[in-house]
Amino acid sequence: MPALIDRFERKHDYLRISVTDRCNLRCLYCMPEEGVQFAPSDDLLSYDQIVEVVETGAALGISKLRITGGEPLVRPGLDSLVRRLAAIPGIREISLTTNGVLLADQAEALRKAGVTRVNISLDTLDPARFRFIARRGELKRVLDGIEAAAKAGFAPIKLNCVLLKGVNEDEIAAFLMMARDQPLHVRFIEYMPIGHADENWKKHYLPLSRVLEMAQELGLQTERRDNVVGNGPSDDYRIAGGAGSFGLIHPVSDHFCQRCNRLRLTADGSIKPCLYWVDELNVKPALGNPEAMQALFMRAMDIKPLNHEMAAKLADEAQSHVPTERRMSQIGG
Repeated sequence: MPALIDRFERKHDYLRISVTDRCNLRCLYCMPEEGVQFAPSDDLLSYDQIVEVVETGAALGISKLRITGGEPLVRPGLDSLVRRLAAIPGIREISLTTNGVLLADQAEALRKAGVTRVNISLDTLDPARFRFIARRGELKRVLDGIEAAAKAGFAPIKLNCVLLKGVNEDEIAAFLMMARDQPLHVRFIEYMPIGHADENWKKHYLPLSRVLEMAQELGLQTERRDNVVGNGPSDDYRIAGGAGSFGLIHPVSDHFCQRCNRLRLTADGSIKPCLYWVDELNVKPALGNPEAMQALFMRAMDIKPLNHEMAAKLADEAQSHVPTERRMSQIGG
């Protein structure tokens, strides 16, 4: 059976699966505070259908999965899906991205089902600012989720911090200290223009060079490291004498498309070759037909572009493709 290799010789072995577009938060960089139009429940892929898609992908070389949303933990019975995915021949890793609010109650069950690693969104360490960024929820619930993940045996635990100019950039130092003092991997992420490349995005965009500048200002000795477990595109660093590490994910200022190995499956049933562009392939007509499903995966390889052009958007330059109008929550983070 053919492998998933695109026109630019990039081999794809990683599928990100969104199980829902719903979320119990309304983070200001991800979705509007009010008026969000969620997909009807009947439009979402069932667990049976997700398993069918993954079975085809695994036969083509997909070995690593990430469960995303929206917030994946709002979908009932997620551990049952994980258990089924873990049993598919060829699947070696299943990780989870979550906002952590519901994780304390589900961490142990997910670990037993087959999730090996978790990424938890944490954009601030201040309870009041958490309410400002997330627009609802409580920081303590997330911190409880991090603690529960550690007790359940997840390792490494990665914390995803989206940096926003004028909002949380003054907490870079605190997050760096967390990466020094605790066995956590803090990942700073640039604010991406997914579905809303407007002036507000430009206003709050902050290049991650600021993180290394802050480390230097704090007198921290950092060194690059290449052995952080996971499939992510971060540039990783360890602080001398520290218990944890930190990473920089900079899709705008220094994109990593040349080593992209991932596809995305949206909750409503489309394969997306690239997060940024509009191109999608609906899997629903191919359900029940393994040959047709395989052809969709191969088609995704044919249409995947060399790179996105977020930096061009920041500079108001012309773009070669059409950007998606879907928000991150509708695609899968």
